[in-house]
Amino acid sequence: MRSPIGGSRSHSAAILPSPDERLNQERGAKFPRFLAIKKMQKRTVTLMALGGLVAAAALAYLLQRSPADGVATANGKAPATQPTAASDAGKAAGKGESKKGPGGPAPVEVIELVPQRAVEELQAVGTLRSNQSVILRTEVTGRVAAIGFRDGTTVKQGQLLVGLDASLNEAEVAQAKAELELARANLRRTADLASKNFVSGSAQDTAESNVEVLAAKLQLAQARLAKMRVLAPFDGVVGIRSISVGDVVRDGTDLVNVEDIRRLKVDFRLPERTFTQIKVGQPVEVNADALPNARFVGRVDAINPRIDAGGRSLEVRAELPNTEGRLRPGMFARVRVIVGDRADALMVPEESIVPQGDSFAIYRVVEGAARRVPVTLGVRRAGLVEVIGGVKAGDQVVTAGVRIQRDGQPVRVLVSQRAAQPVQDRNDAGKGDANPAPAKK
Repeated sequence: MRSPIGGSRSHSAAILPSPDERLNQERGAKFPRFLAIKKMQKRTVTLMALGGLVAAAALAYLLQRSPADGVATANGKAPATQPTAASDAGKAAGKGESKKGPGGPAPVEVIELVPQRAVEELQAVGTLRSNQSVILRTEVTGRVAAIGFRDGTTVKQGQLLVGLDASLNEAEVAQAKAELELARANLRRTADLASKNFVSGSAQDTAESNVEVLAAKLQLAQARLAKMRVLAPFDGVVGIRSISVGDVVRDGTDLVNVEDIRRLKVDFRLPERTFTQIKVGQPVEVNADALPNARFVGRVDAINPRIDAGGRSLEVRAELPNTEGRLRPGMFARVRVIVGDRADALMVPEESIVPQGDSFAIYRVVEGAARRVPVTLGVRRAGLVEVIGGVKAGDQVVTAGVRIQRDGQPVRVLVSQRAAQPVQDRNDAGKGDANPAPAKK
């Protein structure tokens, strides 16, 4: 047959022994003992490999077994098991208590409930406003003749603030007074003649009408003269004027603002769901960002009877005294409306609450076991929440530790704390709330 390269060779010539094989065959033919030694070496290597594998497997098996399993002493008894560090730690932690369950009592931290004061409040933000505020404007055109105040000073009701040039108006008043006096004199003479039947009754009626017309003319002139004087409508503090003496101002020009800041109002909004909780006269506390360490107490003054349909909010106005003048209209204010105040509330950390669908529960330690107690949540304050129902003062409530798997699970108290002490009266203006950290027993 022909080869793939193109030559022809027999099938037997295609399979030829390698040079090493030919050399071994020649040596085996000449030296039979050499071939026997080579076979013995191969068997020795194979047996050594198998022995190493068996030894490694036996060593691994012995390492996995405990010292007491399957080992007997000379007298046929198993040796005593040596105590381990894990068993020593478990005995020390249990302190002689009998184990209950596969893992023993779960270590937990608890807090002892102490009655304290809880203030239920609604929070909002608002803007401070003056008790009374007005921007004075002129009603007529005229030239400023006098300014009766200094910027930023206190003024009294009826005090002259701005006077316009009233020379023409004063002349009109004088003229009206003279004409009225003349008309009254004519009326007296006409009445005297009418009593003697020297004039008709119509002449007397004309004289009386003339007196009334001139009296009205005098009142008109006096009213125009009064409009040339801008007076303070109430006691307050004036702002900064924008005019000077000699300026000609037109009717409607802003002159200066007057603010009554002895009492301030704060307007704020609350969600409509709080409508039933808000009542006129309830106490409020106001904090201004400009005075971070001060707190001011006031009362709810008015409640808008209409709910804002756009924001579903309720507009409320509170009033507070400002006799020291520390607050100013326009300040940003944070408002707290006090809607409830309880002196015997029970507060627990928020991490103690266990949600259960739409309800909540806590775990109370009773005779070394954790008992699930359904509760109702009340006031929240600085990481604490009020619990209502199911617990009383002196109860121990689980706050931290191994997650409790079931009701009645055995527990072991590691740390016991007391709840925060009652806070001071938060209605004392200018004083911070006392909320000391829990003290360890």
